[in-house]
Amino acid sequence: MMHIIAHRGAASTHPENTMVAFIEAQRVGADGIEVDVQLSADGEVVIIHDEKLNRTTGVKGYVKDWKLSELKKLNASFGHKAKSVFEKIPTLVELFDWLQSNQLSCIIELKNTVFEYPGLEEKVIQLIRMYGFENRVVLASFNHYSLVYCYRLAPDIETAPIYRDGIFMPWIYAKSIAAKGIHPQFRVAHDVIIKESLDAGVAIRPYTINTEAQMKHFFEKGCSGIITDDPKLAKQVRDRLISMTN
Repeated sequence: MMHIIAHRGAASTHPENTMVAFIEAQRVGADGIEVDVQLSADGEVVIIHDEKLNRTTGVKGYVKDWKLSELKKLNASFGHKAKSVFEKIPTLVELFDWLQSNQLSCIIELKNTVFEYPGLEEKVIQLIRMYGFENRVVLASFNHYSLVYCYRLAPDIETAPIYRDGIFMPWIYAKSIAAKGIHPQFRVAHDVIIKESLDAGVAIRPYTINTEAQMKHFFEKGCSGIITDDPKLAKQVRDRLISMTN
């Protein structure tokens, strides 16, 4: 079945990368969630997309310069339309605690292209091991060197390079770095790439698919999954396609 992966949770309706967004994604029928991780100043794995705090919390500064106790005081819903709601920046531990109560898969994007965050890979993998989530997690990043390092640390945990520009024969490239999947920006996820990747046994999960027409197209092409801000709409589209083929 083509999986619906909620991008930063149900980000179209709830503050991105917050627990309420993850809970909503499960409620509306997502098969998995996608989150972004960085390290706080005291080395805790926190879930937030931007290196800068400005957009999502309204506070100036970089995530890497704030201790976890300081980050927890910030409102992670600042940039959302429901500004009256206060949501904390979650840790990966908090997310994993919650994932124990369900069967959602989880794509963890390592945000280590601007800042390298030495030790991030080890800490994330240690937590995956601790919770026994080796078969539920995919490690993804725009930093493909980091993914190779992850594979060397934990060859049993799936990795997938993220990319937004064209890569020649990306299914072959993925195999060259021991990745079992690719996460292309949807504009470079051409039909032939989808077919060749799937034929080669490489999972393909394009991002970020937010319109009904895009969802229908990528579902019909048989993508392993789509990464979307709107998991509720994606499930409606998938359910309709399934009912039409039965």
